[in-house]
Amino acid sequence: MLKEMKSVLIAFSGGVDSTFLLKVARDALGDNVLAVIAESPTYPESEVRWAEEMCETLGVRRRTIQTDEFADENFVSNPQERCYFCKKELFSKLLQIAKENNIPYVLDGSNFDDKSDYRPGTQAKNELGVRSPLLELGFTKQEIREHSQKLGLPTWDKPSYACLASRIPYGTRITQGILGKIREGEGFLRSLGFKQLRVRHHGNIVRIEVDKDSVAQVMEEDLMDKISKKFESLGYTYVTLDLKGYRTGSMNEGLPISRPV
Repeated sequence: MLKEMKSVLIAFSGGVDSTFLLKVARDALGDNVLAVIAESPTYPESEVRWAEEMCETLGVRRRTIQTDEFADENFVSNPQERCYFCKKELFSKLLQIAKENNIPYVLDGSNFDDKSDYRPGTQAKNELGVRSPLLELGFTKQEIREHSQKLGLPTWDKPSYACLASRIPYGTRITQGILGKIREGEGFLRSLGFKQLRVRHHGNIVRIEVDKDSVAQVMEEDLMDKISKKFESLGYTYVTLDLKGYRTGSMNEGLPISRPV
C-alpha cells in the first residue's frame, strides 16, 4: 500500500502505532517520507522530544509545528465532539504542508482497535481525506506491538498515550492550568516507576488510574502518603485511586455519547 502511495506525510506522535507506521514507510519509500510532529499544551514536551529523537534514529525527515487548539472555543469549551475540532486543526495544517511539498498522501497511525472506542476525531480525518493504513489493513494494537518488537523498535512496549485534554470530563472548560496539573501529576507518578497510567481531573477530585498489577503498590502506606501529598500540593482536595485500573476511554463510561452518523 505504501509503495503505491510513493510519497507520504505522517502525523507522528512517537507512540507505538505511528512509530511502526513510520518505520515501515521509511523502509518502503526511503526519503519520500516526511514526519510532522505537533507541539501543543495538550502534550508533554518530553513526548515531543522523544518523537523528534525517533525520527533521527529512523533516519526520517521531520518537521515540528505548533497547533493552536486554544484559539478555538469549540475545543476549549470541551464538548463531546472536542477531538473533532482538535484533529481538524491538526490535519488541516498537515494537508497544507503536504501540498507545499507535493506530497499526495497524509497518514495517521490509527489502528483497527480504535474502531471500538468513541473517536470523533475520525470524522475530521474522513472529511479531509487523511488515510490510516494500519486501520485499513486490520492491524490491532497487539499485532503492532509484536511486529514492532521483531523490528527492534523501542516503542514495542511503550505505554499507550493520549492528549492531556482526554483527562478532563466533557463540559469542563479546558485551561492550561488544569493541563499543567495533569502533566505534573503524571510525570510524578512516572518518576515513581509507574508506566501505564492516567490522571483524571474532576474539579477538586483527582482520579488516578494505574494498571491493575500496580494497584496494590499504590496502596502501600508510605507511597500512598507520598502520592496524596503531591496531588494535594497541586490543588486537589481529594486524591482517589480507581480500583478498575487503567483503561482507555474511561471518561466516556456511562455517558450518552452523541456519535456522528
